[in-house]
Amino acid sequence: MADFTFIDLFAGIGGIRIAFEAVGGRCIFTSEYNEWSKKTYLANFGADGQFIGDIVPFPASSVPDHDVLLAGFPCQPFSIAGVSKKNSLGQPHGFECATQGTLFFDVARILKEKRPQAFLLENVKNLLSHNRGQTFEIIRSTLEDELGYHIAWKVIDGRHWVPQHRERIVIVGFKHATGFSFDALQLPAASPKLQTILHPEDGTELPEAPFTAGTNATVNSKYFLSDRLWQYLQAYAEKHRAKGNGFGYGLVTADDVARTLSARYYKDGSEILVSRGKNKTPRRLTPRECARLMGFSDDFKIVVSDTQAYRQFGNSVVVPAMTAVARLMEPYIISTGTLSLRKAV
Repeated sequence: MADFTFIDLFAGIGGIRIAFEAVGGRCIFTSEYNEWSKKTYLANFGADGQFIGDIVPFPASSVPDHDVLLAGFPCQPFSIAGVSKKNSLGQPHGFECATQGTLFFDVARILKEKRPQAFLLENVKNLLSHNRGQTFEIIRSTLEDELGYHIAWKVIDGRHWVPQHRERIVIVGFKHATGFSFDALQLPAASPKLQTILHPEDGTELPEAPFTAGTNATVNSKYFLSDRLWQYLQAYAEKHRAKGNGFGYGLVTADDVARTLSARYYKDGSEILVSRGKNKTPRRLTPRECARLMGFSDDFKIVVSDTQAYRQFGNSVVVPAMTAVARLMEPYIISTGTLSLRKAV
């Protein structure tokens, strides 16, 4: 028996879903557009609940009743140009005007239609400052002023849970005033280091092809940088250092915290290169290490190519960070009632 129901929009590979299942939620509806992400998602969660592709043409009225809406919606530019003109002409305005053509619009139209008890939205930190703050103001005004939700937001750094500096904004909303506050969010006392996610290569973990092999489960040499690529990255970094720029590779050891893993990691891995010692070229993280860097457990199935896996984990959320927020939200979700669950039983 679940304590509440939720829908998973712009679901990616299900990182936010894992967090809310961990606190007693049940997913009843999922939307994910990317075919490769859908493959990973279905391999790990199955077809439990309704699963659709593109949410954009899907009628909001056809979304099932739910208690919580979850969405890691992509950040797209918003435009407020023409709103005042449309007002003067008596044409549609408000969020239907200001957000039309963006994927946030689909979040807003479902909130308007289904009125769930709560929601969680996740995005990049720069959403706050995009277009001199106007983008976030449209989002805030839509959620609070037009849809009537009580919202709170916080930029959270994933490095409290995983060895990666990764700042993301989390926006939480409740249909009723609940007293929810991010002030009560509990952060781990110490940040973990990369050694917690790297393959130990000493036989203490089982080999996992194609990432590791042999009795010691050593990292596959295909993840080692070629001499040519390593020389290029060093020369590129030196060129920009001479100009006073900060561009360059990020070389790390087991005792470090990594830069942000990006969706472009598959190209050269330059933002997180693991040192293999003196006189050896560094290596990329394996996809399994990337999964661990995002807080996914080792039983999470990686069923796509390395290129797609790097993209998926680079676009995902830090699972334990989302779980901490879900735990913070859970008592407020329960206290406001679970209408959709009662209907489903």
